[in-house]
Amino acid sequence: MYTFEDLKQIMKTLRAEDGCPWDRAQDHDTLKKHLVEECAEVLEAIDAHDTENLCEELGDVLFQVMFHSEIEAEQGNFTVDDVVNGICEKMIRRHPRVFGGEIPEVENEKDLWEAIKKQEREEKKKRAAAH
Repeated sequence: MYTFEDLKQIMKTLRAEDGCPWDRAQDHDTLKKHLVEECAEVLEAIDAHDTENLCEELGDVLFQVMFHSEIEAEQGNFTVDDVVNGICEKMIRRHPRVFGGEIPEVENEKDLWEAIKKQEREEKKKRAAAH
């Protein structure tokens, strides 16, 4: 069975100098339509309760994430590992009742999620202003 590390290597190989010409020619703009199409196919599989197709289509969406991440890695901006780390940090931060952490005063879980998102936006603005 292949692993996430195998997928990372496949993506690098496709984008390499001697890789696939089509894959090498792609950029964020040319891939946008493919990301939209793959997400639509995931929704169709969900609506059809087709778990076999859902598995395949989720793989196609994951490949799109890999593709965009690899383009950014080539430019020295971030890697797919940074994407994974970022979403892990976000999910842990946004679920303080599950993973621990400061819990803002709110009436319900939806309000908690929104309160944490608001804190994140404010911190992001502060970091941007500091640069």
